[in-house]
Amino acid sequence: MLKLHFAPNSRASRIVWLLEELGLPYELNKMDFHPKDLKSDEHRSRHPLGRVPVLEDDDIMIYESGAIVEYILARHKNGGLKPAVDEKTFPAYLQWFHYCEGMVMPPVNTIVVQTLLLPPDRRDATVLAQAKKLLAKALLPVNDVLEGKDYLIGDFSGADIMLGHACFMSNRLGCVSDDMVHLKAYVERVAARPAFHTAITMQ
Repeated sequence: MLKLHFAPNSRASRIVWLLEELGLPYELNKMDFHPKDLKSDEHRSRHPLGRVPVLEDDDIMIYESGAIVEYILARHKNGGLKPAVDEKTFPAYLQWFHYCEGMVMPPVNTIVVQTLLLPPDRRDATVLAQAKKLLAKALLPVNDVLEGKDYLIGDFSGADIMLGHACFMSNRLGCVSDDMVHLKAYVERVAARPAFHTAITMQ
């Protein structure tokens, strides 16, 4: 059985979401988002930097949320969530799948650090403002591509697991403006999915 090493309020929620969408059985090792768990010798034996998610599949250990999503869809896909390489939507699938970590999550990470993780006396208003500006720019193409679509490539796919989670977090941080009407509606659709609700409320 698949085993997921998980901490709340992290990218590990993406993997719970995917496993729930596919109806795959899995075991959850739930840890606190705290150095006592994540930086322990036991967890560092799974991930050298002490981060989550980490997926175990028999003798295989794999980390990085995008790699885990691709691995699960390749070996345990149970019906899809990924277009075939010769389908018209495959290039767009790849683009939006990787757009998440390439363009959206870097400023999200900075915003989280500057608003939640650092003590007030160490926060930098200039850095925070720059990150919010970068995130707004990164989200504009996502809003545009969603016009007339329920999901990024039309049908729900692994790209939504990646970027949909990032968009939800961006909205939670107050960084999706009301004029991004397609993105706002998309976040609502994502949040309404039962599998997403299970993942995001797992504390």
